[in-house]
Amino acid sequence: MIRRGLDNVILRCRELCQQFMVDMYAKIESERLRYLRYNQQKLRAEEYIHLRDAINNNADVAEIGNHVILPSSYVGSPRHMQEYIQDALTFVREYGRPCLFITFTCNPKWPEITSLLLPGQNAIHRHDITARVFRQKLKSLISFITKSHVFGPTRCWMYSVEWQKRGLPHAHILVWFIDKIRPEEIDSIISAEIPDPSTDQLLFDTTNMIHGPCGTFNSSSPCMADGKCTKIS
Repeated sequence: MIRRGLDNVILRCRELCQQFMVDMYAKIESERLRYLRYNQQKLRAEEYIHLRDAINNNADVAEIGNHVILPSSYVGSPRHMQEYIQDALTFVREYGRPCLFITFTCNPKWPEITSLLLPGQNAIHRHDITARVFRQKLKSLISFITKSHVFGPTRCWMYSVEWQKRGLPHAHILVWFIDKIRPEEIDSIISAEIPDPSTDQLLFDTTNMIHGPCGTFNSSSPCMADGKCTKIS
């Protein structure tokens, strides 16, 4: 982010700015891994089962190598992922299948993003802005569901965030309610109809993910290939 009254040349460099972010992240991760490597004796980490089996089977210890155990506190490590998997399985085992599966996608045209872009920039050029705005909106959405109880009292919830190849994040959210949602209540939550602008202009303006126009109306649409719409079979 650029502070008022100060300029940051890196944030104006587009692809070079992205390369700078990757390099700085790699340096930070290298230092974290270096600490874990040289402080294995201080960490409360168990031995790998494969290493223990190899020693028990009288294998040549010199050929095994020196294993560095990554604790569960290291994001992305096998133990870290396994803990999250076990948490998810515990929820399902205790409360059954989730009531709602929500996919929340970042919109590069959000005013909070476009208002902070410099002239000539797109959302893809400023991952710092898109990540921060998406994070704030995701927290607001979860708070809206779990604390405002718009769908009813919430029992528990979890989510994971993924990054798409186009450079935008999206989240998959699972929500369990105290009272299960009945099939006849689905229509009161989900609607596939385009809002009427004469009765709800705000909801009509916020409608997204509508296909088209394409074909002869817009030959440059992303769905066009060889002069035809690829979405129509």
